[in-house]
Amino acid sequence: MKNLVLVESPAKAKTINRFLGSAYRVMATMGHIRDLPKTKLGVEIENNFKPHFTIIREKQKIVKQIQKAAGESQAVYLAADPDREGEAICWHLAELLKKTNPNIHRVLFHEVTKKAVNVAFKEVKSLDEGKIKAQLTRRILDRLVGYLISPLLWDKIGRRLSAGRVQSIALRLICEREREIQNFVPEEYWTITALLKAAQPPSFPAKLVKKRGKKIKVSSEQEALKITKELEKLPFILKKIKVREKKRTPPPPYITSTLQQDCFRYFRYPVKKTMAIAQRLYEGLEVGERGRVGLITYMRTDSVRVSPLALAGAKKYIGENFPPEYLPPKARVYKNKKKVQDAHEAIRPTYFDLPPEKVKPYLKAEEYNVYRLIWRRFIASQMSAAQIQETVFEIEAGQYGFQAKGEVVKFDGFLALFKSDAQEKIKSKQNGEKANEDLPVNLPVAQEGERLELLELKSKQNFTQPPPRFTEGTLVRELEARGIGRPSTYAPIIATLQDRVYVIKEKGKFIPTELGLYVTDFLIQNFPDLMDFQFTARLEEELDLISEGEKKWIEYLRDYYQLLDRDLNQARQQEGIKQKGIPLEEKCPVCGRSLVIKEGRFGRFKACSGFPECTFRESLVKKEVKKLAEKCPECGGELVLRKGRYGRFVACSNYPRCQFVKKEAQETGLPCPLNCGGTLIKRKSRRGKIFYGCSRFPSCEFATWDEPVLKQCPQCSSSVFLKKKKGKELVLVCANPKCDYEEESPAGEEKDEKTD
Repeated sequence: MKNLVLVESPAKAKTINRFLGSAYRVMATMGHIRDLPKTKLGVEIENNFKPHFTIIREKQKIVKQIQKAAGESQAVYLAADPDREGEAICWHLAELLKKTNPNIHRVLFHEVTKKAVNVAFKEVKSLDEGKIKAQLTRRILDRLVGYLISPLLWDKIGRRLSAGRVQSIALRLICEREREIQNFVPEEYWTITALLKAAQPPSFPAKLVKKRGKKIKVSSEQEALKITKELEKLPFILKKIKVREKKRTPPPPYITSTLQQDCFRYFRYPVKKTMAIAQRLYEGLEVGERGRVGLITYMRTDSVRVSPLALAGAKKYIGENFPPEYLPPKARVYKNKKKVQDAHEAIRPTYFDLPPEKVKPYLKAEEYNVYRLIWRRFIASQMSAAQIQETVFEIEAGQYGFQAKGEVVKFDGFLALFKSDAQEKIKSKQNGEKANEDLPVNLPVAQEGERLELLELKSKQNFTQPPPRFTEGTLVRELEARGIGRPSTYAPIIATLQDRVYVIKEKGKFIPTELGLYVTDFLIQNFPDLMDFQFTARLEEELDLISEGEKKWIEYLRDYYQLLDRDLNQARQQEGIKQKGIPLEEKCPVCGRSLVIKEGRFGRFKACSGFPECTFRESLVKKEVKKLAEKCPECGGELVLRKGRYGRFVACSNYPRCQFVKKEAQETGLPCPLNCGGTLIKRKSRRGKIFYGCSRFPSCEFATWDEPVLKQCPQCSSSVFLKKKKGKELVLVCANPKCDYEEESPAGEEKDEKTD
């Protein structure tokens, strides 16, 4: 009898299958196999929060196959990912299989390599009860929040809304940032820059920073003009030269959040895409003669810890590819922040003889980009620090003080890995960033007391800027900094916010919708504790304590539910249970009354608050619109090509004031086979399917799905035939219902049909 090994994905199964002998059979569960039911709460609150899990509908066939395989196997090895989510998958599998085959083991490996897999199967473990309880607590809490608060939102605001334990906090961050931007009042300030020349080239810019030894702020054009006129008459003296040596140490290897941030920063990859690419690199890809190998360690981690074996591998690589001075005397060990689980290593390459250039021919461009980031970040983390010489020129012009900064790299150290890298340019271009005037410049060799020649004097108007909107990368960084959520939760949270239309993404930045702002205000007002940043962050600490066996999970669930239940009861007692929609400041273009957001059969839409007297409505669902040169025959407005439920159609751009819709019927020029005097017209059904009908409908009801062709029937007076399929052949059939004449389709007709 073989041993059964269960993993989550087919890719991981293929890779592991290479490492295990013929005594093992590897199967994929395709992720979770059980979950709480969708149609009800699925948690017995009065019975110590007992959950009722059901097999996911789409996984029932897979579960039957796994149960059958388990019954035919000597032992079952559960090899899901080494985190809480993976432990939960293993627990669900064990619960389903323990009657079929009680000989169940847990195997843990943090990289999909032959060595790691073989070691894991030699050191089998039992399921981690602490991790399972922590994951059950998280799942039950998410269900309580989602299934108890969401119906309240439906009653108070509208259908298809949802609340989430971390989702709503992330939305609050975006909404609060938007209000900061809206309330921001820009302040004018002016910068004055002098282009100076010493005895030795090159010339260099210096910024005005002081007046009479104190920091200066130039607030108006008049003040800037006055200062520049005064400066034009003054000598510029290099008063002091400050030189200091400083080290630039390499950053630690990637964790999940920093990888997500850099992939967005450099390549504009959304968080979801980054995780999908990293998952493929972890589970294994075909690399030439090496076959399928896992190229990186587990990609869901918040720890910067690195194994001694990996440190030795990095040391060997650096020693073989760089001069001795690029290798520090001892390995670098990075400290984790507080509130870190430290269950896994940092994200790093698994094979040090597979640098990015070697595997590039076998990877997709996006896979290569992410692998290269991970590789260089890890190797750099174990290299020597860069030695930088910073020079500061302090320049006096009368009562004014100028400053110029310059840097010289004395020893590049880990920066040697990035010499040919153009990623910073890519980043600046993608973000639309302007050159930073505060960046160090190339300073000349000069002497203290030297008089400098003034080449040019520039003043520039500036305004203080509001805080930037969140991108996926900066939102992840903010959530991580506040200790909210876990690396594995960020991608689905961001997706949900967009699916619910709480936020929209514009030029890569999140903007809350009116709906998102309204829902956030409602939740803050009625659930102040659950919407509190610190309260949500403490939950992650509580889950860690449950995982470590230091806190009882049922007690924590009970305390949380009491708080939730109290807030729910207070919110339900509010007057005006059913709102007429989410109020907007925008006015109705038809009658001038206020607009509201409502929920309809086909999604959210703006509507007039004066309904039914005013029937104005405008969908909030994004639709494809293309302007046409053609004008509306009814109002003279522009016609646009839209995409609706049944395909594309042409309509007036002034809808709903003008409701003209251009009929898409196309004349075929063929007479109706019933000889009624009408012609056949090509139309579309409500479901978008093409058919041919008489132009005199409803007087003549002739219609057919088959394509008509012009041909004289030898048996009757009809001049129209229909293309029909007869088995695999095409035949031409007389379109007259009273005539049964047919003939074979001419040569080439079948090929044309397939092409169509």
